[in-house]
Amino acid sequence: MKSAAEQLKIIKRGISELIPEDEFVKKLEKGKPLRIKWGADPSAPDIHLGHTIVLNKLRQLQELGHEVIFLIGDFTAMVGDPTGKSETRKPLSKQEVAENAKTYKAQVFKVLDKRKTKVVFNSQWLNKMDLMDVFKLSSQYTVARMLERKDFKERFKQEKDISVIEFMYPLLQGYDSVHLKADVEIGGTDQKFNLLMGRTLQQRYGQESQIVITLPLLEGTDGVQKMSKSLGNYIGITEAPDQIFGKVMSISDELMHRYYELLTDEDLSKVKTMHPKEAKQHLASLIVTRFYNEKAAKVAAAEFDAIFKSGAKPQDIELKILPKSHWTAPELLFGSGMTASGSESRRVIKQGGFKVDDKTITDENALIDISNEVLLQKGKRNFLRVKG
Repeated sequence: MKSAAEQLKIIKRGISELIPEDEFVKKLEKGKPLRIKWGADPSAPDIHLGHTIVLNKLRQLQELGHEVIFLIGDFTAMVGDPTGKSETRKPLSKQEVAENAKTYKAQVFKVLDKRKTKVVFNSQWLNKMDLMDVFKLSSQYTVARMLERKDFKERFKQEKDISVIEFMYPLLQGYDSVHLKADVEIGGTDQKFNLLMGRTLQQRYGQESQIVITLPLLEGTDGVQKMSKSLGNYIGITEAPDQIFGKVMSISDELMHRYYELLTDEDLSKVKTMHPKEAKQHLASLIVTRFYNEKAAKVAAAEFDAIFKSGAKPQDIELKILPKSHWTAPELLFGSGMTASGSESRRVIKQGGFKVDDKTITDENALIDISNEVLLQKGKRNFLRVKG
């Protein structure tokens, strides 16, 4: 293994906080593989580039010789993480959790080394807790401390409901660290409260406290809000190569440098010497290659140039069969999956970014017949064939 100093330099690149650094250095100086915990609730089956910031750091830790424990929160997903929520979250059913977890596992191994990853489900131990165990766990923290948490504090001030079960979520996540005897836990900055709970509970249960590493949240393609499928500003890692390439090319030059820092291991000083267009094309190729291969990246790059230079269309446009033949324009955009919400659909139409068989649709109430196959186009680069 590399020295503690060498590892620290690599690990600190792109992170937000390392809590506390001196304890982490002492763990590294022991020269033994650390148990790195990463927990994810399978609340949504699709992974986008925002999620890969944590995954990339985990892969880096694997390459440094440490053990990654990928914890799928199948039990806690049925409780519901209150982080960032303004109201009580609807818990998922067992079937939804199982289906999402299966998809999630398949996607994370596009980044993580499967051979060096231990996959566990927290239902394996949380299902075995009896009521006395729950009482003991609940006694380790106070309501006053819980209400210091930003989202709980805001909801309390606004007299919005906070269910008791929501207080249990961070306790259960922290108890996962106790059960796994984690040396380090990693997550986004929005998870800081939950991650620190693991440190507190490990100490209360007589263990050495884990180190917490937080990573920044990635802005979406709009460059403003956090990448989110619901906002339509995401780049999914299972999207087609040409879609990934095109979306990366659409981001601003300023955002491009942030993507380089958080999503790649490229030398940032060299990137800054490149022409912005060249740098962006290189970034798009790197990302497509990561989730597909170098050949797919070259084809996507060539297709991108063809579309923007000569107005050509992609050679292989997906055909999707839809459940009915007549749709309003916003319904068709959303129902075909080209947008993530009705509001995004209406925004695209209003901006003149929706075409059906090369005809721009500007009327939200226009009724579109897809009894026969038609070609949909959103913006300059998103194409889809549909038939009802």
